[in-house]
Amino acid sequence: MSVAAAPPQGSGRSADAAEPFRPPAVPLVTCDPYFSIWSFHDRMADGPTRHWTGAHQPLSALVRIDGTCHRLMGGSPEDVPALPQTGVRVHPLRTVCTFAGAGVRLTMTFTNPLLPDDLDVLARPLAYLTWDVAAADGDIHEVALCFDAPGLLAVNTPDQRVSWNRLRIGAGLFALRIGTHDQPVLARSGDDLRIDWGHLYVAAPSREGTSDAVAERPRIHAAFRQSGRLPDADAISGPRPADALDTLAVAFALGAVGPDPVRRHLMLAYDDVFSIEYLQRRLRPYWRRNGWTAADLLAAGAADYERLTRRCEAFDAEIEADLARVGGTEYAEIGCLAYRQGLAAQKLCADVDGRAVAFSKENFSNGCIATVDVLYPASPQMLLFNPELLAASLRPVLDYARLPRWIHPFAPHDLGRYPLANGQVYGGGETGTERQMPVEECGNMLLLAAALAEAAGAAGLTFLQPYLPLLDRWADYLADRGFDPENQLCTDDFTGHLAHNANLSVKAILGLAAHGRLSARYGRAAAAERYGAAARAFAARWAEAALDGDHYRLAFDRPESWSQKYNLVWDRILGLGLFPADAAPREIAFYRTKTQRYGLPLDGRHDWAKVDWTLWTATLAEKPEDFRALVEPVRSFLHASESRVPMTDWYSTVDAKQVGMQARSVVGGVFMPMLARPEIWAKWAARAGGRAPTT
Repeated sequence: MSVAAAPPQGSGRSADAAEPFRPPAVPLVTCDPYFSIWSFHDRMADGPTRHWTGAHQPLSALVRIDGTCHRLMGGSPEDVPALPQTGVRVHPLRTVCTFAGAGVRLTMTFTNPLLPDDLDVLARPLAYLTWDVAAADGDIHEVALCFDAPGLLAVNTPDQRVSWNRLRIGAGLFALRIGTHDQPVLARSGDDLRIDWGHLYVAAPSREGTSDAVAERPRIHAAFRQSGRLPDADAISGPRPADALDTLAVAFALGAVGPDPVRRHLMLAYDDVFSIEYLQRRLRPYWRRNGWTAADLLAAGAADYERLTRRCEAFDAEIEADLARVGGTEYAEIGCLAYRQGLAAQKLCADVDGRAVAFSKENFSNGCIATVDVLYPASPQMLLFNPELLAASLRPVLDYARLPRWIHPFAPHDLGRYPLANGQVYGGGETGTERQMPVEECGNMLLLAAALAEAAGAAGLTFLQPYLPLLDRWADYLADRGFDPENQLCTDDFTGHLAHNANLSVKAILGLAAHGRLSARYGRAAAAERYGAAARAFAARWAEAALDGDHYRLAFDRPESWSQKYNLVWDRILGLGLFPADAAPREIAFYRTKTQRYGLPLDGRHDWAKVDWTLWTATLAEKPEDFRALVEPVRSFLHASESRVPMTDWYSTVDAKQVGMQARSVVGGVFMPMLARPEIWAKWAARAGGRAPTT
């Protein structure tokens, strides 16, 4: 199915869409839920950089041109003027900031090599920061650069004490590191937390004109402003609170710079040693599974710099072209902003047998880990770019649900509270039933399993084989209780309990059909017929029970109600063909009448929108103009929102303000329209070792 084409000139784009895109927050270092640093400002020098939670994690960058110092990034020193920033562009893997003034042009690029077809590289908690400097006026200028990262990046609260030291890695690389003195490894869990174990590293190639120091930030800045150099001696006091602003600093003396660009770079990395506790077992990050240490990480990062930066540039160009081809410029801008956030809200680890396991975090939701109805909306990004990432996310949930301690006939909601995945905590934990999501999570798991088999082929079937009895149990639950759900929560739990939920019924029906399709792939003819027949019968009943004139109801028993039927998208993505051919066009036409300036509300009860579900719903559109009508307001929200945070997925369609949640992996759902283009899905899946979808 062709979702949409790039809009032609004069297509009536909104005023917001006609302006250069202004992200609500700019991704800089985006590796995992703890190592995630953003700028919440229009310009890098307008204020401190922050962790996604909003806590100050202030990176600083200065440039000294002909003896005069200018700020590039960070709000201090306040009396140092900012070099004018001329632009910022967020690509899937890079953020490129441009500056011009004092006779030079300068580009500062943050590169996060989250390359989906190379899990060894994707899992590295490492980012590159690159400067390119050239004279802009035909003259020669004396230029020096300074960068520093404080111990605040390695603590949960500023009063925690930090210690620091130096490393030499071979003959050509130096590194500075800082971390808490007490090292409370995996000692706490929750939502509004930062990491306080492991170590932050700043590393750079050893070369003439490069220097480093560990000292108080005011001392670092004062020395650089005066001479273009760093202090000759490090701070020598013992462990002290991170708010003393001891910082890891690197300076580059570029010397005389003319019209030919001069480049320097460094690496920022964070070694947590242990990342997740899963069923009482401490898991190492995936990159450490073969015995690597921080020194190995940094050495590999240094050796791979040229290769990976070129690969990231090529990846960005290709995926941006695909995004624009599928949905136009506005859709491409949303996808670029979503890509790194979707992956940085997850952690890729190695289980005790070395297999990849991935754990998402419910950022500013409730802090849960490996939440199934977060994995569900996030899945399109993983299905598109590397199905093994989806398998790694499903594996810990499936293994947990097979244990005798999981007593319910339906799928779990979560595995605990990040970073402790020791058992469900939501909805009464493992024994409660009142606030569970039985139909929701069963439908999610069955649809994700079938989609994985579609994208990964034989490897997916091999992976899922041991879990077939579990999947059968959940399919039987839906066959018994899925068509007309009881009063229960769905993934949109912030809207409260709802009985007879028509969209949840769609999920149950499609989950049954998907499991029937999966059963057929295993040659289980009787099971395939049983589940497929139930799904077909339910779909026919649904088309009558939910119909409310020109649209379908929010709930079977609520006439003149409506809701987004985003779950319906799997009928097309998986080629199930269960629902009437006019169901999606009917809904899309109705949604056009309900769309507000900043988006389509989730349903008629509130003016709340969800970014992920809106893009799923837009995937149902058969006409480019219908797709744009749903997607352009989302871009307008991101561009205009006063809520300067990493992309929230829950916001008001009236004033574009955040309602709740931010920096979550659910924005991976933005890539659902890409799955509706078989040739694009086939290309990316094959690159990661998958196969072309057959539907």
